[in-house]
Amino acid sequence: MSPEGSAALAGKVLKVNIYGTEYPIKGEVDADYIRQVAEYVDRKMREVDQTTAAKSSLKVAILAALNIADELFREREEKAGSTQNLEAKINQLSKLINENLKE
Repeated sequence: MSPEGSAALAGKVLKVNIYGTEYPIKGEVDADYIRQVAEYVDRKMREVDQTTAAKSSLKVAILAALNIADELFREREEKAGSTQNLEAKINQLSKLINENLKE
């Protein structure tokens, strides 16, 4: 966790609630960022809880982690595809520019 922010924790402990359990988080990053991440994890766990029969918090956490990991992998894949697409367009433009400069 290394987002930019002005309200860094600077070693302080922030308490967050995830799926009904309070966790003390100590870190050097922005407190609002930590709250956002904790709220996201909490929301994902509650979504899993509502859509599955898994009622143990460990199973809910594992399924939520799988869902979050799936999101991450899909985002990475999409980003890689976008990067390749941009590189191809840049190469095409560069080729066109070079051809027009020769004329």
